[in-house]
Amino acid sequence: MTSQTIVSAARMSGGSKIYGTGDTEVRALDGVDVEFERGRFTAIMGPSGSGKSTLMHCSAGLDDLTSGTVHIGDVELGSLSERDLTLLRRDKVGFVFQAFNLIPTLTAEENLTLPLDLAGRKPDASWVVNVIETVGLQDRLRHRPDELSGGQQQRVAVARALVSRPEIIFADEPTGNLDSVTGGEILDFLRGAVDDLGQTLVVVTHDAGAAAMADRVLFLADGQIVDEMTNPDADRILDRIKAIGG
Repeated sequence: MTSQTIVSAARMSGGSKIYGTGDTEVRALDGVDVEFERGRFTAIMGPSGSGKSTLMHCSAGLDDLTSGTVHIGDVELGSLSERDLTLLRRDKVGFVFQAFNLIPTLTAEENLTLPLDLAGRKPDASWVVNVIETVGLQDRLRHRPDELSGGQQQRVAVARALVSRPEIIFADEPTGNLDSVTGGEILDFLRGAVDDLGQTLVVVTHDAGAAAMADRVLFLADGQIVDEMTNPDADRILDRIKAIGG
């Protein structure tokens, strides 16, 4: 039996998201077609209100499109029941948020294995060790979040997203609450997760330096993708953002 090779970890076709009606209608997304290739790091940039977070939330199955389709791997999200969608997000999608979202009463190790524990799945011990070593948390596993620095907490959050080996990780301003040095360390780790672990990563950011770590940058304006840049650098990104009014 042959199986079709899926090169995209996620994709959206004709994606529109409309809030309100009549005079109050807002098109947060307006006919977006986008594909997130496996094993690549994509950054999403654009002015405030351009649709960056809406694109991420709809692509990740956290919000519904008004029209259009979204696939994670070969599964079309609109065809799923709420329960099946919840299971798919748990098993196939990793999330990293600006606010870390760690459980304060759990240790770092308990936090990073929480998704697997909730799913009733035994972690792959060698993979967990690999992730822990990659994020440099070996000597912090027994510490609770309030005993960790902001950068260490974000490392736990990133490791938590990685341990279940998701199809794709979505990160919303993952360095927004961190100083530049710590933020740089997190970005280096995320870049390494793509290069060394084969992870697929989509990051919403307003930081040109962060976006320059990506394989490609998508630029949004008024709910549409207006440009794309491969092999980006910070200066070119800043010039493009200025050109679209960011």
